[in-house]
Amino acid sequence: MDNNKANIVLLGSGCFWHPEMVFHSTDGVLNTKVGYAGGTTDNPSYSEVCSGQTGHAEVVKVEFDPNIIDFSKLLDIFWDIHDPTQINRQGVDIGTQYRSCIFTDYEPYIEITKNAIKIIDRSKRFDRPISTILYESMIFFEAENYHQKYLFK
Repeated sequence: MDNNKANIVLLGSGCFWHPEMVFHSTDGVLNTKVGYAGGTTDNPSYSEVCSGQTGHAEVVKVEFDPNIIDFSKLLDIFWDIHDPTQINRQGVDIGTQYRSCIFTDYEPYIEITKNAIKIIDRSKRFDRPISTILYESMIFFEAENYHQKYLFK
């Protein structure tokens, strides 16, 4: 498998601190980093992202071993740790940087994600439709060092 595609996904589910803690503690996840994706500026700072001017989302880069945890299980965790029906917010955190989003350029994961969204919407698991945005790219900018493993400190 191509490690750059099949074993890495970027997940945005609000402020990146809590999702990083959840994914970092998940069996089969090898490494996590927090950062920014989906914007128009290279190497944005936290303050630039929070200004809403760069268009980036706060994301967790999740590197995993698909022999221990498959992509579908990571998606299950992703749906469970935030409200994927909220647009540009999670709870009290409001702004485009908090949008629900998935970044992958690995074709099988793109299809799995599209199917998962359809299945969840049909199941009426949530009161509203899924608003998670699927980006078919993997451009990631690592956040400042003080954000990495923040809730572990």
